[in-house]
Amino acid sequence: MDLDIDGNVALTTASSAGLGNAAATALVREGVNVVINGRDADRLGAATETLREEAAGDARVHPIQADLTDEDAVVGLVDETLDEFGRLDHLVTSAGGPPSGPFLETDDEDWYDAYELLVMSAVRLCRAAAEPLQAGNGGTIVNVTSRSVKEAIDGLVLSNSVRMSVIGLEKTLSAELAPDVRANAVLPGPHETSRIEELVEQAVERGEYDSYEDGLADWGEGVPLERIGDPMELGNTVAFLSSPKSGYITGQSIVIDGGAGASNL
Repeated sequence: MDLDIDGNVALTTASSAGLGNAAATALVREGVNVVINGRDADRLGAATETLREEAAGDARVHPIQADLTDEDAVVGLVDETLDEFGRLDHLVTSAGGPPSGPFLETDDEDWYDAYELLVMSAVRLCRAAAEPLQAGNGGTIVNVTSRSVKEAIDGLVLSNSVRMSVIGLEKTLSAELAPDVRANAVLPGPHETSRIEELVEQAVERGEYDSYEDGLADWGEGVPLERIGDPMELGNTVAFLSSPKSGYITGQSIVIDGGAGASNL
């Protein structure tokens, strides 16, 4: 399916690896000019080279090293995107996950750090991007969060609690920025990212699994589709939500977890 976004410009954060990178990959394969972001210069450089190989047509990839907890750096992401391409059509907000742990072992600093990373990065990005998105022809925002906003996950009190603010933001923006901009969120369950690969490989080394494949199968236990997700399945959903093919979808939170969740809504 041609998503009809060739030549558009997208800013994707936390996109040197993981699900943010999958979103950037899906977009650049559609001919979208993509700005990617990460903190680690080496990883960002490697991701840029790979994405340029994936790019369709004349699509360009522009990397920006920045920390999403730095307010000036976050605003600078939007400014540099506009300087480089002269427009912004799509914003995809993603960020790394906060530390795991139970409530009674989580202190005030942990809470404030998680809020800065997950919520304020999205707030600042959306605020800086709102005007250029509205100036275009069908701007979109997609916030990558977690299925934890639908169902609390044991040991992830920060993710369970703080990420819900991003959903409130997304729903509000879907009304306040309409009809010029559509805003949606994707709520991923486990996907085979480098983080999952690392965890499984460590478990194999500890003797918990006989092989990587056994460990991966264990992560997919209880999922109706009997596996964890391929990151590109989420990336392709982000690209679809960024396209006119999804033109009547806004204000929605779409769970991408292979049917593992028990929530009715």
